[in-house]
Amino acid sequence: MYKQLSASKINEIFRRFKEQNPHPATELIAPNDFCLLVAVVLSAQTTDKAVNKATASLFDIANTPQTMLDLGAEGLTHFIKSIGLYRNKTKFIIGLSQMILDEFNGNLPDTRETLMQLPGVGRKTANVIMNVVYNQPTMPVDTHILRISPKIGLCPGETPAQIEAGLIKKIPSEYMNHAHHWLVLHGRYVCVARTPHCEECLIQDLCAHNIAKK
Repeated sequence: MYKQLSASKINEIFRRFKEQNPHPATELIAPNDFCLLVAVVLSAQTTDKAVNKATASLFDIANTPQTMLDLGAEGLTHFIKSIGLYRNKTKFIIGLSQMILDEFNGNLPDTRETLMQLPGVGRKTANVIMNVVYNQPTMPVDTHILRISPKIGLCPGETPAQIEAGLIKKIPSEYMNHAHHWLVLHGRYVCVARTPHCEECLIQDLCAHNIAKK
């Protein structure tokens, strides 16, 4: 049964996250904004670690839309074939590179709606770019955030859209710019799916799931 935390407890959760990690950042390694977009597209159903391993050499030679097109689909595949769904992702990256050149004068789109026009860019990816590149208080919902948000008691929901809307409503605005990073890192390293590290958890005394077990 879902238990909603109070506004004061949610505020305290994010106060602690901020105190522990004042400047959280994506773990994807990218030399520029375009490369970050490519990395986020590649990260779908793949770990950031696997993406970073594949792109370390790729971004040395292809780090703009034009150099990505010059590399071509076959050349790109050589670098990313270790990543899941690499054939589709190759098509997406070549396609978005072409579209950025043709329709956006080589620049990354700066609204969620225009970003979502690019091949392979869904709402989550667009939200990441809006948050990390354009410093907008968006909430990209990945599998970690989808899983832990109801568990902790931040908001109910079974779909990314429901969780996104709920978190935007519940998280205090002063924490929104970094909120998704804190939640991703918490789900990735502490509140892991199989054996959560509750004894190490910064918010164990506030977590609705943890309290319910007592």
